[in-house]
Amino acid sequence: MDTNLQARVSELLQKNDKIAVAVGKNPSIDDMAAALSLFLGLNKLGKKVSIASSSQPLVEHSSLVAIDRVKGSFEGDGGDLIVSFPYREGEIEKVSYTIESGLLNIVVKAGEQGLQFKEQDVRYSRGGGVPQVLFIVGTARLADLGSLFNPESLKDTSIVNLDNKADNQGFGDVVLVSQTASSVSEIVGELLLSLGVELDVDIAQNLLSGITVGTANFQSPKTTFLAFEMAATFMKKGAVRQRQQPMAQNEEQVSSFMPEQMISQGAGARGGVRNQFAGSQMPQMPTMPRPQRPMPRPMVRPQPSLQQTLRQQAPMPSQAPLSQPFPQQRVQPQAMSQQDEQFDQNLDQIRNDIQAQVQNQQPAAQKPPSDWLTPKVYKGSSNV
Repeated sequence: MDTNLQARVSELLQKNDKIAVAVGKNPSIDDMAAALSLFLGLNKLGKKVSIASSSQPLVEHSSLVAIDRVKGSFEGDGGDLIVSFPYREGEIEKVSYTIESGLLNIVVKAGEQGLQFKEQDVRYSRGGGVPQVLFIVGTARLADLGSLFNPESLKDTSIVNLDNKADNQGFGDVVLVSQTASSVSEIVGELLLSLGVELDVDIAQNLLSGITVGTANFQSPKTTFLAFEMAATFMKKGAVRQRQQPMAQNEEQVSSFMPEQMISQGAGARGGVRNQFAGSQMPQMPTMPRPQRPMPRPMVRPQPSLQQTLRQQAPMPSQAPLSQPFPQQRVQPQAMSQQDEQFDQNLDQIRNDIQAQVQNQQPAAQKPPSDWLTPKVYKGSSNV
């Protein structure tokens, strides 16, 4: 940050006490965290500071310290008290006031039609007036402030522009806009340190949360060395890094359907998946019951038939040795028929030889004795 700009901001704060911090419409977490930290830091310097936003804070801002101090309009101790109630033509004849017992009574005298509004319709608001110094944080254009200020009423107000957006119009008396900065919170943090503000844990926590979101958890390629330097300073003050949601929700959906076997494979492009999910618990894949394998059936070899046995035992015709090349001439049909006749003759001869052997080995049939079918009577030698 330019030291001349820091000196000008310090000079403005020394001469003025009525300070305001403004945030444009739809602020990010980084913008709101930077504005709240600036609000808390200027309070520590003893300044009368108010903070307002042109849009209501979102749920994502609820974790920031002092988010309940953000108003929809500027209020201060030196402003005017405005009493508002519905008005219809002919209801009010005149308005006057009386002072009784130290109380100021505003008297609204009813007309002929009478007062139609009720007590709950009366509204009270406090106008803070125009600040002497206005810090506009994370807002690219003055028009983004909406109804917070009338530009014509800011002619006597010194404006300090704090932002890192590329489309910032560069308005204000002191322009602290850095398009190379990775977050607005790091700009505000450096400014507070240069002003001599003693950072407490609340300011440090807001700024660390803003830097974390602005740099996409320090993974954005635009992250500067100042962001890391400021983050280290804030953590020394007691700030704690909070776990942020992943940038792309599809990565969680993809990781939940990615099997562990694919993630645990080697290095390179596939090994990078393991590094991406390092430090986080991998989803457990459902275990499926392993199917039971059927018991193998014993292999039954078919018994060769008699004809197959005879063919195996029959001498094959002479063949040429394997070392010799096969004859190139084609086999004549007559030569094939002679081989078949020779094979059949050999087969008949073997069949006759086997039958003769079987007949020779079979013992001759013996005739049974003549009394084979006669009933037998047992004759014992023992006396009964």
